[in-house]
Amino acid sequence: MKILYHCYGGSHSSVTAAAIHLGMLPSYRVPTAKEFMQVPYFDVQLQEEHGEFKFMGQDEFENDIYIMGRRNLGPLLQPLLEGVADILAISRSELLLVDSLPSVNNLMRIGGFLSRRMGWVLLGRPLVILGTQAAYWDFVNVVQTVKHVKVPYHGSLGILKGATP
Repeated sequence: MKILYHCYGGSHSSVTAAAIHLGMLPSYRVPTAKEFMQVPYFDVQLQEEHGEFKFMGQDEFENDIYIMGRRNLGPLLQPLLEGVADILAISRSELLLVDSLPSVNNLMRIGGFLSRRMGWVLLGRPLVILGTQAAYWDFVNVVQTVKHVKVPYHGSLGILKGATP
């Protein structure tokens, strides 16, 4: 299965959720700033990279885990990727889209804007890390939900329609 964690910019919430999923970040405590900065792609994506799939690794069930910044695509992402899967004759049950944006708080938004959009990393990065730490248990819950969804399932976990925990 291919699991795609997606968010607006692909730098914080999707990276955090994917890193928890893969065991790069702990699921039993809130990580330090240093631990966040050791995660590939955390707070480094550029605007021109939005829409690119970034492979994060393979989980213990041999699922491929990806991240993506989708910008304003929002609800259009699911039908778009399902359409591509249909064209390529890939079963929709092999694709799980997970919207990590609902877990984002205002500190993450402000810090992400300052760091990624404005380039003010020294000001934005500490804010985005504080915000990510504050929202961390939400990300852990998202990942636990993903890992407990029974396959076959297709769609977006932003909605959880038809998912059976």
